[in-house]
Amino acid sequence: MTEISETTRSRFADFGIDIESAMMRAAVVPISMPCWQFDDVSGLENVGATLRGGGIAATGTYPGKPRTGEELRQDIELALCLCPGITRLNLHACYAERADSSVDRDAYTVADFSRWMEWAAELNTGLDFNPSFFSHPNADKGFTLSSPDEKTRQFWVNHGKACRKIAEAIGEQQGNRCTVNVWIPDGYKDLPADRLGPRQRLTASLDDIFSVAVNENAIEDAVESKLFGIGSEAYVVGSFEFYYGYAQKNQKLLCLDAGHFHPTETITDKISSVLMYLPNLLLHLTRGMRWDSDHVVILDDLTKEIIDEVVRGNYLDRVRIGLDYFDASINRIAAATLGVRSTRKALLMSMLQPHAKLKELEAAGDFTARLCLLEEIKTLPFGEIWEAFCIQHDCPGESEWLKEIQDYEESEFPQRA
Repeated sequence: MTEISETTRSRFADFGIDIESAMMRAAVVPISMPCWQFDDVSGLENVGATLRGGGIAATGTYPGKPRTGEELRQDIELALCLCPGITRLNLHACYAERADSSVDRDAYTVADFSRWMEWAAELNTGLDFNPSFFSHPNADKGFTLSSPDEKTRQFWVNHGKACRKIAEAIGEQQGNRCTVNVWIPDGYKDLPADRLGPRQRLTASLDDIFSVAVNENAIEDAVESKLFGIGSEAYVVGSFEFYYGYAQKNQKLLCLDAGHFHPTETITDKISSVLMYLPNLLLHLTRGMRWDSDHVVILDDLTKEIIDEVVRGNYLDRVRIGLDYFDASINRIAAATLGVRSTRKALLMSMLQPHAKLKELEAAGDFTARLCLLEEIKTLPFGEIWEAFCIQHDCPGESEWLKEIQDYEESEFPQRA
């Protein structure tokens, strides 16, 4: 392992912090990487087809987009090798690889994801799973689980049920829970006359989906809210208030997406609030920019603030960390890698902070010392600790990881033109 200087060790020792212990703690926190960053949320159901609506839009025309499941997994493998610590993969149902192309989403089975499960087992990589309530003819009218059309609604209910059984099989195989997150794009572009009806239908649909018995040691359910969406600017059925109430009543995980609230509203303060009443929580880290919520995660103040809250509150065993973004304007593999590495940096940075001392000062009412200490720790040396962390996990450092992706792009992408 690269030596960390005695000066750096001394600086952190002054705060009672053991660097090696912090590195070990930061490494074992799972981060779930979004598979959809690698191909612009296109999926594998109809390779080459134009992405349909449903509030999903990836912008950009960067070359080298994978054309098959094998190419997609090959790209993901490279990203996984460049990310230190435990990295999982978040998989959407639209990445099914069907033996029978006539099978629709309401009838998907474990067999349609067998190659993903085999691949994950080979790499010893955990999988999480998401139903795909978008980019489908039955989502074209803007409503899925809250649709007023009973046939459409039942189609999506069946899809949700099928996905939970698939996730159950994934969790049983990998020996740890597969987190299943429900997000729907349902809503109105302009002012609605009936705000209650769609939410009553959504409640009935969710109750139906969750009525199917599953192995609770293999699966955990989450529901995700949004303030607005593309084509649902005026009204979103699955608002924060709706899902918070539903999750609390049914003891489901609530998914807080960092980009699904007003631009001036952060999720940091929500974490401790909702965990007073819910057993666990799912975080979707993203980078909101104006009204667009899906930019690549970087080591910005908001990301650090969210992670600090999770670490300071001792919530690591109750919070699942996933990333949610898709950028087609830059190298897709680099985007996925950068997001995971930035999140891991935030975790390691937080592990290296004197949280106990900060709480002690606060409890004593010494807010001056608390503020000064918060400022002082911002300049503590971190770069050499991160480099040592990467080497410890057989990952390239900051000046090296992008070069590996660029070499791969030069050799692989021309074949995909």
